[in-house]
Amino acid sequence: MMKFICLIPARYASTRFPGKPLATLGGKFVIQHVYERAATCFDHVYVCTDDERIYQAVNDFGGKALMTSPAHRSGTERCNEAFDRLGIDADVIVNIQGDEPFIHPSQLEALKGCFTDSSIQIATLVKPYAETDGLQALQNPNTPKVVLDGQMNALYFSRSVVPYLRGVDPSLWLSSHQYYKHIGIYGYRADVLGEITKLPPGKLEVAESLEQLRWLENGYTIRVAETTIETIGIDTPNDLKRAELYLKTLKV
Repeated sequence: MMKFICLIPARYASTRFPGKPLATLGGKFVIQHVYERAATCFDHVYVCTDDERIYQAVNDFGGKALMTSPAHRSGTERCNEAFDRLGIDADVIVNIQGDEPFIHPSQLEALKGCFTDSSIQIATLVKPYAETDGLQALQNPNTPKVVLDGQMNALYFSRSVVPYLRGVDPSLWLSSHQYYKHIGIYGYRADVLGEITKLPPGKLEVAESLEQLRWLENGYTIRVAETTIETIGIDTPNDLKRAELYLKTLKV
């Protein structure tokens, strides 16, 4: 029986939306939505933060939180510190970003399912683009795209549209090829998490500002599970408005 722990890195500082974990969505903090959904799939769930306000808010709604260093460059590093300090025996650490209030239990189970293959080091999620999403959504640099191999391993992540369809008008790209949107949720084998946080930033990571490219550059395999369920990450105040509208549709 594999043992999992779920860690939710959350920081208050954000260039585009300061304090977003404590933004209110449907009467609850964004971070509370994430925590409660994660708790349906994991016995151990902790919010890892460097901010006393987030720490206190999580404790106030009955969750578990851990204060971590403000020096971390990524959520992965924050998860690694938390895992080391908690001392909980686990085979796999699942990292759910604190701005994903609509993460669905089936998505988390799909991610966990990747690790039934003992060779899998890291896993993540993708959602296929539909023609109805439109070219603007495909070209949005805030939404990384993923190129997959035949075994559902990630070949590359990019903020650009990849692959580029030569000789095809961009208006036809979505009808001519299956593109994939990356959903930034990860699972790592316990030993792998310790290894990847010691790696220096790579050229591709610096160029795209995507930390998962560091892992690919260093030869790690990232297995991908597919989901058709939409998620709305909260990156900006406008995203929060969209999330409020989406939440109302779920309650109808």
